[in-house]
Amino acid sequence: MKPIGCIGISLVVPVALLAARPPAATGAASGSSSADLPGTIPHVVTEDIKAGIEAHIEAETRRSGGFFTLEFEGEQLQLKLVRVHMEYLATLGPRRHFACVDLASQAGNVYDVDFFLEGDPGDMRVTETTIHKLNGRPFYVWKQNDDGTWVHADADDAARSLLGVVEGEDAFEFIYEGTLPELGADSRMWIPLPESDTFQDVFIREINVPGTHRVLTDKQFGNKVLYAEMSETDGGSPFSIRFAVKRREKSVYVDPDAEASDFLAPERHVPDSEAFRTIAANVLKGKNGGDLVRARALYDHTIDTMRYAKFGSGWGKGDAEFACDAARGNCTDYHSYFIALARAAGIPARFAIGAAVPSNRDDGGVNGYHCWAEFFAEGRWWPVDISEADKYTSLSTYYFGHNPANRVEFSRGRDLIVEPGPQSGPINFLAYPLLEVDGEPVPVKPRFGFKRLAEVQTQG
Repeated sequence: MKPIGCIGISLVVPVALLAARPPAATGAASGSSSADLPGTIPHVVTEDIKAGIEAHIEAETRRSGGFFTLEFEGEQLQLKLVRVHMEYLATLGPRRHFACVDLASQAGNVYDVDFFLEGDPGDMRVTETTIHKLNGRPFYVWKQNDDGTWVHADADDAARSLLGVVEGEDAFEFIYEGTLPELGADSRMWIPLPESDTFQDVFIREINVPGTHRVLTDKQFGNKVLYAEMSETDGGSPFSIRFAVKRREKSVYVDPDAEASDFLAPERHVPDSEAFRTIAANVLKGKNGGDLVRARALYDHTIDTMRYAKFGSGWGKGDAEFACDAARGNCTDYHSYFIALARAAGIPARFAIGAAVPSNRDDGGVNGYHCWAEFFAEGRWWPVDISEADKYTSLSTYYFGHNPANRVEFSRGRDLIVEPGPQSGPINFLAYPLLEVDGEPVPVKPRFGFKRLAEVQTQG
């Protein structure tokens, strides 16, 4: 028999109680009963346990001035509810229940907290509380003794680098290069030019682009864009940009330069529609709590709904309606769908794109662009990477509020407007070069490479 998947208490739990209702094995999210003695013990379903733990958290939050407080490693944590794990709610025996809850700090750290409750529906009290995980990393696992009881055992510190995550800081040189096709006429090209911000220091080392070029700034988001004008004779020429990056792991942050309400507005491929409002309303039905709870529900819904698949046509444009209809795509499609739902629910959300540098080697190629999103809640921006969370289930909590250090952001936002701009209109998003030959778009796929650095020299 397996132990209850999320329990975390410093207690030896009698196997007889666990065996009565192991939710991982019985699917207790659909309801369970503690009515071992009909007419004596009230019938309990998971909604009763959910109501009990939510009432406890709400009461403690009011009592503590707006935060759920919890002592951990000598620190008084101030937390907000993110979600109740419906799949782990369980009745362990007569009037004995279990709940597993995610709570987040203002810094964006998500604590998986386990609760034992006692009592009947509408009258449950918490008897034990223990933190089981931090940002998805467990402090312990369960081990079954020979006598059938379950006890804590040390968790293996599995290397997240094996799953593509570098925590803390990273430093690398990045090469963005490609070759122009035959042009046949005068041409123009727009390339993202990464900039320094709170989470990355970027040092441009070299720009080699044919023709004449200058740097533009898009009007809404402030992205820097390298703009080049070329003649027919420049066809077949190589181009490259080389830059060094010192990157810090991204977590929840305050952006004083952004008005959150601006990111409720629709975009060409992320429309405001009744369909998205209906989906969001259905997903959020019964979700009690603030925008953190609601955003997490939409995040989980996107993971459950979408499939990472790049075939056929339509994917890769970040078209939220395509993602809704096809339920598949790449990172642009995942995050466009999430952003559309978040905005439909009144939660500001925005898009960013760049590249993820491999974590398990120190040089070589980089497999194309990667994108992510951010939503606004509790006065801060929360980064999310939903396509990666879908690929690596064990990191789904980490990617709700974090981006690893081994990536670089090229640009942010959609429908970018620069002057001079493409004849095709605002730029959908900017990762690969946008090339127009005699006013007509021509695809160019660049090559990315990197070399990890011990440190970044700020000069030269």
